[in-house]
Amino acid sequence: MTCRICGAELPEGAMFCGECGSSTSATPESRRRPDPRPGDTTVIERPARRNSGVISIPVDGFRAAVAIGSVDDSGGELLAPAAPALREPLHTAPVAARFVLTFSTGETRTVFGSGLIGRRPLPQPGEVFDHLVQIADRSLSVSKTHVEFGEHDGTLWVADRFSGNGTIVRRPDDGAMRCEPGRRYLVPRGSRVELAEQFFVVS
Repeated sequence: MTCRICGAELPEGAMFCGECGSSTSATPESRRRPDPRPGDTTVIERPARRNSGVISIPVDGFRAAVAIGSVDDSGGELLAPAAPALREPLHTAPVAARFVLTFSTGETRTVFGSGLIGRRPLPQPGEVFDHLVQIADRSLSVSKTHVEFGEHDGTLWVADRFSGNGTIVRRPDDGAMRCEPGRRYLVPRGSRVELAEQFFVVS
């Protein structure tokens, strides 16, 4: 008999695991804390002195970059405007905004689209991301899946994924702000995002 949470060997008839304390009927799915506000993108009103904060993004704002020669909703092929010299349609895909994340560990990552950051980031079932960025944190202050990030109108946003030690955003023209879990916060270039004892700077 094996614990389905930590994999420890258990004696027959055991009701709890002696290693992790889990019930022998527990599964990784049953131990996962449910998101109390799934899909919540409600805007939070903030004092006028701050120039940006929580954003509300429509679902269609997260469509992946259009592939070359893909078909739009009306059935027509998506083409870029014709170049003046050639007068012929060019097949191009929209260019996604790219951001450089410089971590306190000395690592640098160039990212675009969406992703997760943490000690061992892992998507939930059904989630798909462009990046899974792993932070080396020996103090274990950073959660396994600490924050989610994405792009909105050319600006990076982050959302705390109910991490153990929280997330703080420091913008160049604003004070520090602790992120409410599950809400998206704009982080313009030059901002610093603190993940417990580690941080990264967006450029």
